[in-house]
This record gives sequence, C-alpha cells and structure tokens, in this order.
Amino acid sequence: MISSYKNDHENTIFTIHTANTTYQMKADWYGTLLHTYYGKRVPDGDLSYIIEYPAPSFSGHSHIARTSWNYSPDTYPQECSTFGCGDFRTTMIAVRNTDGSRGLELCYVDSEITEGKYSIKGLPAFYGDKDEAQTLRITLKDRVYDIYVHLYYGVIDKYDIITRYAVIENKSGAEIKLEKALSMNLDIQFGKFDTITFHGRHTSEREFCRETVEPGRRSVGSLRGASSHQFSPFAILCSHDATEEAGECYGFNFVYSGNFLWEVEYEQMRQTRVVMGINPENFCYILADGETFETPEVAMSFSNEGLGKLSRNYHKAIRNNLCRGKYKLARRPSLINNWEGTYMDFTGDKLVSMAEDASKLGIELFVMDDGWFGKRDTDTSGLGDWVVNEKKLGCTLSELAERIKATGMKFGIWFEPECISEDSDLFRAHPDWALTMPNRGPVRSRTQLVLDFAREDVREYILNSLIKVLESADISYVKWDFNRHICDVYSNAFPAEKQGEINHRYILGLYDMLEKLTSRFPDILFESCSGGGGRFDCGMLYYMPQVWCSDDTDPVERTKIQYGTSFGFPSCTVASHVSASPNHQTGRVTSLKTRGNLATSGMYGVELDINKMTDEEKVGISEQVARYKELADLVMSGDYYRLTSPYDVKEPFACWEFVREDGSEAWVVDIYLRTVANRYPAFVKIRGLIPDAQYRINGSNETYSGASLMYCGIKLLHRWGEYYSDSYHITLA
Repeated sequence: MISSYKNDHENTIFTIHTANTTYQMKADWYGTLLHTYYGKRVPDGDLSYIIEYPAPSFSGHSHIARTSWNYSPDTYPQECSTFGCGDFRTTMIAVRNTDGSRGLELCYVDSEITEGKYSIKGLPAFYGDKDEAQTLRITLKDRVYDIYVHLYYGVIDKYDIITRYAVIENKSGAEIKLEKALSMNLDIQFGKFDTITFHGRHTSEREFCRETVEPGRRSVGSLRGASSHQFSPFAILCSHDATEEAGECYGFNFVYSGNFLWEVEYEQMRQTRVVMGINPENFCYILADGETFETPEVAMSFSNEGLGKLSRNYHKAIRNNLCRGKYKLARRPSLINNWEGTYMDFTGDKLVSMAEDASKLGIELFVMDDGWFGKRDTDTSGLGDWVVNEKKLGCTLSELAERIKATGMKFGIWFEPECISEDSDLFRAHPDWALTMPNRGPVRSRTQLVLDFAREDVREYILNSLIKVLESADISYVKWDFNRHICDVYSNAFPAEKQGEINHRYILGLYDMLEKLTSRFPDILFESCSGGGGRFDCGMLYYMPQVWCSDDTDPVERTKIQYGTSFGFPSCTVASHVSASPNHQTGRVTSLKTRGNLATSGMYGVELDINKMTDEEKVGISEQVARYKELADLVMSGDYYRLTSPYDVKEPFACWEFVREDGSEAWVVDIYLRTVANRYPAFVKIRGLIPDAQYRINGSNETYSGASLMYCGIKLLHRWGEYYSDSYHITLA
C-alpha cells in the first residue's frame, strides 16, 4: 500500500507498506527528497524525526538553506544522490551538462500513485496486476537546467518486494551526457552491518562471502559484458547478528544481465549508503534534447526474520512475478544432454541410440548440444553459421527430431547466437559485425568473438537464422549459451562519441532478440547458459525460466554453488544434472545416489553417455527420474530452508529442505562433504511443519509430531565412505 500526505510543515511524506515492511521518504521544506526509513512495518506517521543534519567540517553547506549551517548534501539521507553539488559520497547519478559542468541538484516536483506495477520499455522487470501491485512515481527536477529524474517504485505487497528504477529526461534544450546512471540509492542512518556477496569463477560460481562493513567503500560488480561468474548481481546487507532465522537483512537483486555495480559506503557520520545499477566504468550515454534514459530495475526486500525469510521473499516473487510463459510454474521435463557424453564427437545414429536407452528409463527430453551445425567439429570454427550439418547427422534436422520422438522423447537443441568464429562463412562475409577495436588485433576467448548485438541488422540476421532452424523441426527446448565475455567493446555502426553506450545497447539488443524469439515460440522451454552460471540473473529469468547453474557437475562442488544460488534465486530456476563418475571437471568419485540427490534439488537432468552405463546404474537413474517426477512440484514451489551451511568448518555435512507452504510435506537432503573417524551423531531441526500433526519419514511405520521434528530434530543416517548423501521424505501420517 502506498500513501502520501503533507505534514504540518507542508512537507510531503511518502509511505510504502508491504505485508511486513515499511519504506518512507519525505520531500522536505527545501524540496529535497530525503529517505527516512526502511525496515520492519510500523504504523503510519512522519518518521523523519530520526533524521539529524550534522554538518561536519569540510562538508559543503547547500546554498538553498542559507540560514542553516547544518544542511549539507554530504550528510543527509537521500533517495536520489547526485554528483557535483556537495555530496562527496558515492552517488547514484552524474550528468555532464552542455557547459561542461558535472552537477545535478534535484528538487521535488510532483508524484503519482497508480494501481498495478510499472513496466520498462525494452527491459525486463517484475510484473503485477492491479490486484497485487502498485506503482509510485516521484518526479524531481534540476534547480538550474530542465533535466528531470523520475523515480519509480513498484510494490508487490505479499512478498515484501519493492522495486526501483529511474528515468532521466533531458528537456534542457541541449545535449547532455549521462556519465553515471544507477538505479537506486538507499541511505541507512544508523546500525552496523555485514555484506553478503557471491563471488567465484567459471565452474565455481556464487561462493558465499560475508564481511563486516568498515569505514570506506566496498563494491562488487562486472565489466565483462555479462553479469558474470565472478560476482553475482545479487547482494545482501545484514545486521551483524543476522542468521538464517533472525536478524535484519536487506536484499538487492538487479534485473539486468550486463555490467553492474553494487556498492556500500560506511561514511564519516556512521551512515551506510547502498547504490546499485549499471557499472559507470566505460559508460557514457548521450541524451539529446527531448530524449530519456531508463535504468534497469533493482528488486529490494527486507526481512527482520533472518536470511531464510529474505530468500523466500525472492523465491516466491521470481517464481510468480518475474518468470513468464508456459513453463514458469509447470513441471519441467527430465532431460538428457549429450555434451559430457560425447562432446562434439557424435552422429545422428549415436544420438538416437542414447535417446533409446534414456527413454526406457523414463527420461522425457533429449537435448543435442554443440556440434550439429556448420563446420563445427571443434570449438575453433562454425559459430554464426546456423545451418544443419546433415552429413554429420546423416539426416535432416526434422528427420532426427522424428527419430528421437519415436523413442518417446521430446527433442531439444543448443545455440550460441551471440558469438562468431573467425573461421565461419558469416565472419568472412561480415567481419565488421564482430565487436573489435579498430587498428588492434581482436581479443579472443574460446577462439571466438562476440557479435555486435547493438546493431539491429546483426540481430535480425541471427534471429532469422534461428527461426529457420526452429521452424524446420519439432523442437521443444532451446539451450541459449554464451561462452565468453566481452573485452574490446567497439561497434563499427556507431560514431566515436557513442562508444560509451555500446555495452548497454548490446544488452538492450539481447533482450530485444529474446523477447521476439520467446514470443514467437511460446511452447519451447528456453534455458539460459553462459558457460554455466555466468549470466545467472533476474534479467535472463524474465525470458527463460531456468539457468544451467554451472558447468561444474561435481555434486560436492555443486553443493556450494547451489547453496550460494539459493540466497537470491529459487530452485525452479536451477538446472542440475547427474554426470559421470569420475567427474569430468574434478576427477572426484561419487555415488550415483549422491549425484542424483543434488540434481533432484533443482530441475533434473542427465549429462553422460547413457549407453556406457551398467544395468545397475540404469536402474538407479530410472528410480531418480521417478523420484524427480514425484517431488518436482515440491522442489519448484515449496519453501526452501538452508538447514546447515557447507562453509561451516565445524560440521562435515550440508543439509537443506523443501517444504510445502501448508506444512503437509517436506523433503530433506544431506551430503557429507568430508569423512571423519569416530564420527559423532548428527542432528538437524526440520522447518515449516505443523506442530500438532503426525508425520512419517520415508514411508516408515513410525510417526513423529511436527513439533518433535522441528524442535528436537532428526538424526542423520551414518554411512561408511566418502561423499554419501541421503534424503528424507516427510509426509503426513
């Protein structure tokens, strides 16, 4: 619920209430839009009494308050901080005016409250109709030039989600340059916090990192042209004492797939500022008179019930108000992907043979990965030439799809549309279509370059190529991959002064392509991939409801990867597969049961040569597929609890739980990450059950009250050996 009113001093107060939180702003007597409060829900009223206006030495005093020496942009809490007019902290927006000055000083103009949630032209965003969401628009104007900033707040009440983005509008009569255009600013006046961020690298994404906020700035981000394996565009600010079940936590989830910045500053007056948006490095966007710039969206959430509640807020909102299409809430088919089974060394007959064996085990979808097109027997050639290699397959794509379908399975296919090989017909015809700097050799990665998706002609060519393939056969699934990051960002289609726009224009072009493709093929399940989890973000999830979580399929490594992912993203977005043992990335040997439990904790698949499996292993896969079909709805839509942490050095195991919101069913999984001698008993306390109800575990005859399982816990099974895993299916008696 959003409300606004004027207090006795004619200051306009804006208050946003969600189910459990309150967010408040105030346009004060000078027209400055101040932030007053964000936290646990409180009654209506002017909360600006908590604001103090200290003006320490060397903090500039605003000219608009000539009689007050305590009114400084360097210290008061703001909703939209700007560079150049007295605020020395990290800021949200920086504008280079036509006279060369770099200043923007904003004053409140007006506001509007509407039912339903806003959308953003050309950009993904959370959505909500008038029955579940509202929008607040606040307009600010520079005190000198006709430059406007429209702040938008979207409110999804039941999930405690408040989204933010900004529109910068130039009516100054001259050209201006946006040198920094972030999406949000949050000033918290008191409290000591930790940051939780998620870092890593290829095959080791979203590793958990918790650090105390100290004086100065702490930032994470990406300059790679993608949200990246290295840092996630999701981060948390929490109280020192925050745990899974208690403490104050602020979440920030960026709905964007390109360069980003999340920054926290703990400043001289012990206030904490958080900003998030497009990374300003190598960014400069020119706005002619009459033009606007829309920033991407940040989805914020607050919990005073710990990290678990914060995560579940995001899980529900992403499932219901971000993901779209036929598969957003539907069970995804179990699948087999041939990549780790064959890599590029396959024929059509080999794929059909794998499909025949997989179908007998109940697997529902066969995915043909890289190597089916052009001159593509290695990763050094062929990208861009999206023409079926019928000689390699021994048939047309349509015929192969029909052969796969005859086994009882659906058929899927892999693409990497954003990249191009220098050894390709497309590059020989259009070398200027690749992003490369003039007079310099190209920066190669995986022996490939990146196509200039900022150009409409490039996008249209690739789009038409993909449509031709997808319409040529009965295809039910597409894996969209992106196997390198962007270094030498330069477009041959734009003048020199526009090169600072290319990174963002590239992402806009990508979204334009995805919107057109997913709209044209609504019955296809699209899965995002970027060397695994290099673009695991809300921007991609708006178009594709699941992401290949990591190229690392080792279940021990995946435990940490999926643990980190769970803080900001639901399990229904996590594609997770059973692969071979020893594992292809680590060489680690693990049991089929352990691999299956990790895979079933996401959207289940198999990634190996099933023809080479023993009969015993095939029986095991068949049982896992049946278990996945039984539990998929619980895993997709149930509440998720991290019962222990794989980073806890005091415990040798990790454990997590899925439970129905009504408490009627739960599934608990553990994995032992290291073996110890003379092992002590291990217990975990279950969450989310009905205290007075009776439950059975794995169908046993014994019954337990929900209260005993939650407050006394269950004892984990003790087995001999390394990396074993068990699961506990808890159902009403």
